[in-house]
Amino acid sequence: MYVIAHLSDPHLDGTEEARSRLRLITSYVRSSTVDVVLVTGDLADHGLPEEYVEVARELTFDVPTLVLPGNHDVSAAFRALVTAPGHGHPVHQIRDVGAARFVLVDSTVEGQDHGYLSGETLAWLDTALTDPFDGPIFVAMHHPPFELHHPVMDQWKLENPDALEQVLTGKPVTAVLTGHVHNAITTTFAGHPVLGAPGIRSTVPLPFEPHTDSVVDPTAHPGLALHFHTPGQPLQTVYRYPVQ
Repeated sequence: MYVIAHLSDPHLDGTEEARSRLRLITSYVRSSTVDVVLVTGDLADHGLPEEYVEVARELTFDVPTLVLPGNHDVSAAFRALVTAPGHGHPVHQIRDVGAARFVLVDSTVEGQDHGYLSGETLAWLDTALTDPFDGPIFVAMHHPPFELHHPVMDQWKLENPDALEQVLTGKPVTAVLTGHVHNAITTTFAGHPVLGAPGIRSTVPLPFEPHTDSVVDPTAHPGLALHFHTPGQPLQTVYRYPVQ
């Protein structure tokens, strides 16, 4: 069995509030047996270099840790966390960890909150998924390729999901792993499972749920997803919300 601890949206900003919420999750992960940790964006809240120093300090595990940028991240400072080709924006990566391959796609637009995949990015992704690999392949990106049906969050959606669908259709993708919307989500896209991790810093209540006075609910428990893959069987996911 191959186990992925999928985290998203810690939004570290130097405050004890953000740090303590992330530590609930990292402590749980360190007490678990996983093969890899994946964080799908918005690691820092303002994209400041000192925030990434904190990120690097807090995201320390005994297993490989994969990170990709979200709309709150800034590419130049974010690159201090990763070894990736190129300079500045975008930050794409292909990482093989044990039995699995992770294709980490930068869906961000510098200075904006919405997502967009350029022609160059889509061509890179198409090539990455054409390269033969004998094992599960996970595509990870910050922005999920669908609407949340939320009046605010849908202003910051991935703007060209149809172009992504053309690339992903028929490819050997085990699942698409996302963040951004601060909710645990399960659905399908282009014939593949899409699995979104809960928000660590906060949760976004949906229009049919009890509302808070703001877009986010910072009092909801932080959570994570655990995806586990067994050869010859469908991927399974459980969601956990640790408490002190």
